[in-house]
Amino acid sequence: MDQNDQAQSHNELSRRSFLTAAAVTAGAAALAACSASTNLKSGSAAESASGVASAAKDVRMITPPNLDSAHLGKHVLCYRPLRKGSPNLSVETVGTTVIAHDYGHGGSGWTLAPGSAKYVIDLAEASPQGATVAKNAPITVVGAGVIGLFTAYELIQRGYTNITVMAESFDNLTSHNAGGLLAPVSMDNNAEMQKIIDKIGIDAYKFYASIAKGTQPDFTKGAVIVPAYFQDREHSGLEPYVGVVMQPAKDVTLDFGNGTTQPMVSYDDGIFMDTAVMMKELTDYLKPRTKFVQQKVTDLTTLGSAMVFDCTGLGAATLNKDAEMVSVQGHLVMLKDQVPANLQSMILVYFAEGTTESGQKVKRSFYMFPKHLLDTGPNDVGVVGGTFIEGGTPETPNLKEFDTMLAAARNFYGI
Repeated sequence: MDQNDQAQSHNELSRRSFLTAAAVTAGAAALAACSASTNLKSGSAAESASGVASAAKDVRMITPPNLDSAHLGKHVLCYRPLRKGSPNLSVETVGTTVIAHDYGHGGSGWTLAPGSAKYVIDLAEASPQGATVAKNAPITVVGAGVIGLFTAYELIQRGYTNITVMAESFDNLTSHNAGGLLAPVSMDNNAEMQKIIDKIGIDAYKFYASIAKGTQPDFTKGAVIVPAYFQDREHSGLEPYVGVVMQPAKDVTLDFGNGTTQPMVSYDDGIFMDTAVMMKELTDYLKPRTKFVQQKVTDLTTLGSAMVFDCTGLGAATLNKDAEMVSVQGHLVMLKDQVPANLQSMILVYFAEGTTESGQKVKRSFYMFPKHLLDTGPNDVGVVGGTFIEGGTPETPNLKEFDTMLAAARNFYGI
């Protein structure tokens, strides 16, 4: 990411069957798989053994993705920037420079980015020093992940004209490789911050929905409305959005046409963000209007800007000596040679916690989204994830988790 936001790909990984069926079924939650045009038909109520997502009234036919080895593409490791307690959304003044911090969103960077950028810029403009900053004054955004790019975009909307985006890297960031489900996941918010996070998320939902509906004036692609399936309402994180920007979830049964069914809840107005596509949209919009400078920043106070926006993600651990920052490792596998029309929905399911081969605690899940990487074929659609390993680093890649994850996905679909 930004400065330390990085993703590591593994194209040639062995496909060992690491997870037994018993281990797969021990946990109970899922990150939604996709089906482009979901067919509805009347069905009897279904109940899961654990009692979640019970009384399903609709049966939805879902064609599973092809998960044999020939249809598995790039294996990716990414590192989410989690700040324990809450993300740092704050403003300070050092000398004559306003420094606004916006980092530590964990696995919810995409879910929150547009709203988070607005919130932090509001804080900066409301500060005594920030209120005096002219629209043509130099402003630096440090970090080129999704938070940094949306911050630069929002500054332009407010009339600022002298913006520099500065980062150690602009390519192959965690923001490019992120899954793309709009839902607050992999965060560690205290109760006071959670209300703010919910409002930020609702603002972000409105922004992405405007893209999906074709009413956003600057972006024509990067977000679509598709059903989002979860094992229950609580684990979706979306209930605060219901009645404000989203419709209530429905109890449904997913039927995979092979004798396997899964009781779920569906948010039919879920939003999928095609992250690599949206990053290109943002970059293409910003480059003619801002300066992009590839440079590692080691001191926010020496940039010569009236305002500095710190969107450095994992880099903030060193840059700000922020001991609350932690890397959350994630595993995902891109799919290839699929039928895109079958993959226009999202699934998220959580399984039991476990321990990796490195001895690290892992929160395992299965998710499936209709993600498409740039410069890949039109049928190379779909991503399967995922893991949440606090403290995971490139030195502890935990590669066996790829096999565990794929076994869980196959078990979920009954294939």
